[in-house]
Amino acid sequence: MTKDVAEFYDRFADQQIKIGLNSRHYSILDKVVKAGLKKDHHVLEIGCGIGTVSQLLAKKASSGSVLAVDISPESISKAKGIWAKMDNLHFEVSDMKDFHKPGRTFDFVILPDVLEHIPENDHPDLFKTIKEHSHMETVVFIHIPNPRFLKWMIENENDKLQVIDHPIDTGKLITNFSNATFYLEKMETYSIFYKEKDYQYFIFKRESPIERAIHLNKWKIFMDRMKFRLPHRL
Repeated sequence: MTKDVAEFYDRFADQQIKIGLNSRHYSILDKVVKAGLKKDHHVLEIGCGIGTVSQLLAKKASSGSVLAVDISPESISKAKGIWAKMDNLHFEVSDMKDFHKPGRTFDFVILPDVLEHIPENDHPDLFKTIKEHSHMETVVFIHIPNPRFLKWMIENENDKLQVIDHPIDTGKLITNFSNATFYLEKMETYSIFYKEKDYQYFIFKRESPIERAIHLNKWKIFMDRMKFRLPHRL
């Protein structure tokens, strides 16, 4: 499966070049900056493609650095060529299963519309890897299609989807990140291309042991309340 996915995105690289920059890329940058990205931050971007968002991040983190990774060797090759003059921007081929840099941490970890393309069974290990390369002030920013909108796409415009394209369950996402000792700081569903709110973003932060106990308790209370709101069948 990994080889098939890599080959798909190798072929997709030229299409990314044709698409160029659009409002989605600028929207991601705007949300990341509002989430606290600073000019001296060190950023890990997962699923960078040809580096369209990467170079925007590198310009903002002008005295820091951006390490951008992607499963596609062809995409990384093109990215290295296109953005060769940006000294604080670096690219590597990785599916994050082989990502291991002892002692290296990042201030921001950014997944720009990539999580929906990663098999759900791989998410827990991915989040553990993110934790291994984070510190107590690390911010994780995730941008994905609105699950409701993506379900509509699957049913009505399946030909426009990528090799893996599945709606992300919010509850599972929060639970998996909680297991990796992150808590949800913010979530918003908003519109980019359609009147229907077609995208979501999440901001996760690391939590101390005390904070973890508090957030887990709040999450349990919330879920218990939701159970009581559901209609009971006889």
